[in-house]
Amino acid sequence: MVNPREKKNFTIDGSYGEGGGQVLRTSLALSCVLGKPFEIINIRREREKPGLQPQHLTAVKAAAAVSRARVEGAELSSTALRFAPGEVSGGDYFFDVSEKKGSAGSATLVLQTALLPLCFADRPSAITVAGGTHVPWSPSFHYLQYVFLSMLSRLGVRVEARLEKWGWYPVGGGRLAASISPLKKLMPITVTARGAPVRMRGISAASNLPEGIAVRQRDQAARALLRRGTGADIEIVPAPSPGKGTLLFLLAEFEWAAAGFGALGAIGKRAEEVAGESCRELFAYLDAGGALDPHCADQIIPYLALAEGTSKFTTSKITRHLLTNIHVVRQFLDIDIDVQGSEGEAGLVVVKGSGV
Repeated sequence: MVNPREKKNFTIDGSYGEGGGQVLRTSLALSCVLGKPFEIINIRREREKPGLQPQHLTAVKAAAAVSRARVEGAELSSTALRFAPGEVSGGDYFFDVSEKKGSAGSATLVLQTALLPLCFADRPSAITVAGGTHVPWSPSFHYLQYVFLSMLSRLGVRVEARLEKWGWYPVGGGRLAASISPLKKLMPITVTARGAPVRMRGISAASNLPEGIAVRQRDQAARALLRRGTGADIEIVPAPSPGKGTLLFLLAEFEWAAAGFGALGAIGKRAEEVAGESCRELFAYLDAGGALDPHCADQIIPYLALAEGTSKFTTSKITRHLLTNIHVVRQFLDIDIDVQGSEGEAGLVVVKGSGV
């Protein structure tokens, strides 16, 4: 196996596979943990706005701060970046997605970038991120808390997260915080079945809008679940925020896995449509089989790649995001990752961790 702390620089093609910000974020996180400098080109090349946008630039700054890295190319719209990390250091950190330019960019994705390195820091960390906490094309805070961090706890990761203020597109202005305890090693997991159903629950929320919208979202989802023969406890929760927005989030908890599905409101989008969107994603997961939902499956790959031992999990859907993350991990680590199944279908993933 290649020495993970070999200092030779290498190049990542940011347009590979899914070609979005995930290639950058995974590269940054693994670079910090392994001490491997890298260059990334073609960052988000095929996107409507190519290059580093505010949330991606903030992720770079977060990774650089926690690892005391040397960085070249960290500017808005930059399509190439050089990153050379130092030692990861715990401590108190604050990052604002809108620091350079007004933005509701994802605070959860910035946190995820810094989270993996800080798990291996020399001391505990407290990190606060300001930005969008519930915005399109990124995990909501509630998904992060109830699905992703819950799964990470089985690997030995100890994180306490809290939502201080909700941030919606396009205003942003939300805030989340997390306390991270360092660990010596990541444990492997085996999650090839969901196990028995435990409970179905959810939340409905609306900020600076009539409360009836949250009620309609809840009631529509409850009716759809009843028609399927599944009850659910859906709570209407307060959502203090500087902006306007709505969320319907459903959480399916099983004996060995949890899956979450959320939908956001938008101008001209009825409350019933928001609920219907969330329910359709949940039902697709329930019908497909597989333990991990598609989002958790791709987000957990870098952790399993660093775990000490072999991990196995099934997922309800093999996605381009999952395959892209596996490709990026292989650029940093010479390990075996086997995917059984085709893109768009349920499948099994086996990761032989490096134990770094």
